[in-house]
Amino acid sequence: MSLPSCRNLDFDIGVVGGGPAGLAASIALRAQGFSVALFDCAVPPIDKACGEGLMPDGLAALGELGVSVPSYAGFPLQGIRFVDAANSVTADFPSNPGVGVLRTVLHQLLADRAREAGVSVRWGIKGLRVSSQGISLDGRLLRSRLVIGADGQNSVVRRNAGLTQVREKARRYGFRRHYRLAPWSPHVELHWGTRSQLYITPVSRDEICVALLTRDSKVRPDDALNDFPEVCRRLASAAPCSPVMGALTISRTCRRVCREGFALVGDASGSVDAITGHGLTLAFRQALALATALKRNQLEQYQKAHRALSRRSRIMSSLLLALEAHGAFRKRALTGLSKQPEVFAAFVSFHAGASPAAVLSELLIAPNRRAQQPACT
Repeated sequence: MSLPSCRNLDFDIGVVGGGPAGLAASIALRAQGFSVALFDCAVPPIDKACGEGLMPDGLAALGELGVSVPSYAGFPLQGIRFVDAANSVTADFPSNPGVGVLRTVLHQLLADRAREAGVSVRWGIKGLRVSSQGISLDGRLLRSRLVIGADGQNSVVRRNAGLTQVREKARRYGFRRHYRLAPWSPHVELHWGTRSQLYITPVSRDEICVALLTRDSKVRPDDALNDFPEVCRRLASAAPCSPVMGALTISRTCRRVCREGFALVGDASGSVDAITGHGLTLAFRQALALATALKRNQLEQYQKAHRALSRRSRIMSSLLLALEAHGAFRKRALTGLSKQPEVFAAFVSFHAGASPAAVLSELLIAPNRRAQQPACT
């Protein structure tokens, strides 16, 4: 499958959706020499209820797009901590840190980079229609070689492209609020409760993001916080500095993410549960893979790359949702991990982007390293 050759184009690529996925795709495509126009009904900076943590692999992909998070605009994340009522286990990322950054700050950085790269960005656009020939606006057809759908979970482009064979595994609810409070840890913390999970992500030197995930549509953030007494104690003197935002988090797989005239990126192309923290990393890696495939004029390569990129996140999602769904299993697992922290370190390493071979090597070496440590006297 290749890009159609067409005369009298208004631009090579039209991107529908100006969130991080659409902006990343636009930037990556401009770097490959394509002319790109991006359309969104909103005006930046665009916010969304999310955990606001970027894993090291996601931060590296952001760097490949030419975007860096200034030190004053985010908070370096050293690793991950799991906490339940009886156990706590922590592991650092194996090499580079991640970063916690407000969604609005990240969006503005990407929007600025897109403008610098020469993307024709059109915000506040209403009544847009798409077809394999391009994008129709106010009755005028703007011709392009390809339309990219980056318009989220309920993608109009996906529907119009006929890429509607979708399988859902889980639908859950997420809520997010910020608190004016200096981070107490350089780690992303995942607190496990009986009916929900709580993510704590530092996003600056004096602000944290608190995100709640649950299957129960009746749970409300203020009530659910009572399930996490350690966090409640820390938040007791902190002032909320943003309203509560809510969203659905859906595990969804699309059978195909491209066909002649169309391609999908980000949540439009499928999604994993927010518990993984992989959403932005996937979007950035998909954007880079799509740009590479289009540069080679081999769109089908993107289909293969997309499937490969999603594999790690699917594994992590299945494992974490199993911990979420089965309390007895979770209790045994966290007890075991607290006694064998090298296993949790391998888990975090894989989560952060390390290859399976590197993770296996670390697991094989760790017991010997522990045995060689001098005994305490």
